[in-house]
Amino acid sequence: MASISVPLTTEDIVYVDEIAGSDESGTGAESSPFKTPVKAIEKLGDKIKIQVKKDAEGYKDISGAALKKAKKSAAEQQRKLKKQEEQKKKLEEEQQKKAEEEAKALEHAKSIVLTEDESLPKAEKIKIRQGVASRGKRVKVSGWVHRLRVQGKDMMFVVLRDGTGYLQCVLTGKQCHTYDAITLTVESTITVHGIINPLPEGKTAPDNHELVVDYWYVVGKAPGGDEAFNNKVSADADPSYLLDNRHLVLRGETASAVLKARAEVIKAFRAHYESRGYTEVTPPCMVQTQVEGGSTLFEFNYYGEKAYLTQSSQLYLETCLPSLGDVFCLAESYRAEKSHTRRHLSEYSHLEAEMAFISFDDMLDALEDLICDVIDRIMAHEPTRQLIEQLNPGFKPPARPFLRMKYADAIKYLKENDIKKEDGSFYEFGEDIPEAPERAMTDKINRPILLTHFPADIKAFYMQKCANDRGITESVDVLMPGVGEIVGGSMRMNDREELLEAYKKEGIDPAPYYWYTDQRKYGTTPHGGYGLGVERFLAWLLNRYTVRECSLYPRFTGRCTP
Repeated sequence: MASISVPLTTEDIVYVDEIAGSDESGTGAESSPFKTPVKAIEKLGDKIKIQVKKDAEGYKDISGAALKKAKKSAAEQQRKLKKQEEQKKKLEEEQQKKAEEEAKALEHAKSIVLTEDESLPKAEKIKIRQGVASRGKRVKVSGWVHRLRVQGKDMMFVVLRDGTGYLQCVLTGKQCHTYDAITLTVESTITVHGIINPLPEGKTAPDNHELVVDYWYVVGKAPGGDEAFNNKVSADADPSYLLDNRHLVLRGETASAVLKARAEVIKAFRAHYESRGYTEVTPPCMVQTQVEGGSTLFEFNYYGEKAYLTQSSQLYLETCLPSLGDVFCLAESYRAEKSHTRRHLSEYSHLEAEMAFISFDDMLDALEDLICDVIDRIMAHEPTRQLIEQLNPGFKPPARPFLRMKYADAIKYLKENDIKKEDGSFYEFGEDIPEAPERAMTDKINRPILLTHFPADIKAFYMQKCANDRGITESVDVLMPGVGEIVGGSMRMNDREELLEAYKKEGIDPAPYYWYTDQRKYGTTPHGGYGLGVERFLAWLLNRYTVRECSLYPRFTGRCTP
């Protein structure tokens, strides 16, 4: 209920209870007293008779000094309120006037129409990447408004993005006064015509030049207000929200730089294999066999038969060795691992290779050669080197040779450096080394590690056992500082009977693997291979916190959109 605001006469008594009264809900009645004399005067006027209750003795007439002080405070508050009301009214009038002027300006802007000067040379259509080579010529460039800045009444700076680069464009005079110019928003698409000129000394812009616009037009206007791009995507937004809006996040400088670097890294991998005489193959992703254990298989109905999304293309690559020699593939692999760590994905790009007539040391040398050669190639490509410097300042290629450490020595290292399990106990020989201690060890050593010779009981069924110790496998994980394991590999069993026994031990029906087993029947050979997680490699190279940043649209537990 609203408080009484009708002024009273001196005949009326207004009650103030400084202990239990309320200035918000009080009315001045004895049953509903105010808390302060100031509020009583403010609400009911200064002609009232006030009785104040300060303690258990009850209500008493307010003292003359207290009444005078309360009246003075009430008058001061009234002056402040009046001033605030005047300021509010003035501000509203100014805002209304501004809105009217803006509406008038917008209406006027609609009458301003730009036309292309036919006397100028015909503009040559180019991509932004061709800007440096096109300086001094009249060009036509289309793209998205990446950044926008208005300077004074007659100048606008627009940074345009087309996926191949960024270009600063300068609009002047009439070009800034059109309806499209006044309402231009970030992420709108526009086409500009003009001449690209080098910037004078001391000024900066992408590629150190800018396009002086002589004609432009909007292709597609992006929304403003609450729906404006910068309101939809911000770096400090919740990670789930950013993943929901990944299609917009990709437009940012960091996300696009990661994807451009990814494309060049993949080119470098392919160039490496071509230079070493490998043949690229394309294995199936729908399979009826397992490679890394049944618990991580994505199962589906394949025309009434049970089938899976591939965990690895290794088995198929092995079948290519007799006909194609050393082979590799770059394909998606799928793991139904309910893991939320920053290095796990349910779908990832898997670079795999298999080599025939090799020893375990040959394979380790090939792995080291692959990583170092690919790094050398991308660092020699100046645009990619700049991307790496942007994303991972100060990156230095790994020194050769890599540290080669046996699993048994890693267990010893963990104990010597007091790296323990969560329960406080040490890791023992025969136990898998999880991600956290593995990364702690790698980060402390701070160099790439070829971790080798894992116990057979914790590795896949197809891995070759060491000749001098059948409990150990000729296996390797490549560990990188900051990310941990990026490669897993091994020599493969080449004896048919040993492989059949491995199927039996794992409880695997050998029938669906007949084609794989036949590799040991029709001319077996020592052979080996490995699988490299492209997103993990990129997370290390580009210093990304999670592999999710290195995937176009990451897929992991609970995430299959957009």
